[in-house]
Amino acid sequence: MMGSYGRVSRYGLIAFASSLDRIGPFATSVKDVATVLEVIAGRDPLDATSATAAVPHYAEQAAKSVRGLRVGIPREYFGAGMDAEVRKKIEAGIEIFRGLGCELVDVRMPHTDYAIATYYIIATAEASSNLARYDGVRYGLRAKGDSLLAMYKNTRGAGFGAEVKRRIVLGTYVLSAGYYDAYYIKGQKVRALIAKDFRDAFLKVDALLTPTSPVPPFKLGERTADPLQMYLADIYTVTGSLAGVPGISVPCGKVDGRLPVGLQIFGPAFGEGPVLQLAHAFEQAGGASL
Repeated sequence: MMGSYGRVSRYGLIAFASSLDRIGPFATSVKDVATVLEVIAGRDPLDATSATAAVPHYAEQAAKSVRGLRVGIPREYFGAGMDAEVRKKIEAGIEIFRGLGCELVDVRMPHTDYAIATYYIIATAEASSNLARYDGVRYGLRAKGDSLLAMYKNTRGAGFGAEVKRRIVLGTYVLSAGYYDAYYIKGQKVRALIAKDFRDAFLKVDALLTPTSPVPPFKLGERTADPLQMYLADIYTVTGSLAGVPGISVPCGKVDGRLPVGLQIFGPAFGEGPVLQLAHAFEQAGGASL
């Protein structure tokens, strides 16, 4: 689960994209997620971005009935490119919530299609800036060189993998003179529109239900030769990161009896309670075995 931006201190985290980075627990049950989140959440004087908002008793909230909660179904998350078997599992999961007494509401998230491009502009730009400190002098690995410049080059060449280098290069490009306004500033403007989509939706509903991924899990290394296809698999998760809202992914059956499907639940900023309620109710109703 990822809490709202600022809900958990980022102190000690190796920064990737500072305006997107969030810390959240993994667990084998929603109750355990709620318990751990309650422990790690809260204001930290060592992290200026951590929120002062009071931390509720998440485990108690998770156990509450979901009857009467209004749950939004954003149709933009069920468009072209979604695997047919994944769609069946998610739609079956949605029906579980109907059976639990939730009110299902169609909502519009019109800027969803721009999320991947926006995310990878902002994330790579911030990564380029954050990872500049790993130069062999101030942080981390140092590789020897015959000169200061050679040491810098050798350090960054040896210390970063291919994907990290790719993101640094992309981020440096979008922040460069002549491209900053065209890419980074425009990306921030679209991010604001995506965040507004969420705020507008949460005026009507208590939470949103979406797939976690449009496709079943792919094999390890299957898409490393085509990073764009790998990035596109993030389409349903990066929206929550851009908006800074809490979300959780829960098991929602398996494709062909072996490839797990995830159902994602988003809540409003600092609305982790309803997210955990819905996730726990879904888990108790047998959603993982669909």
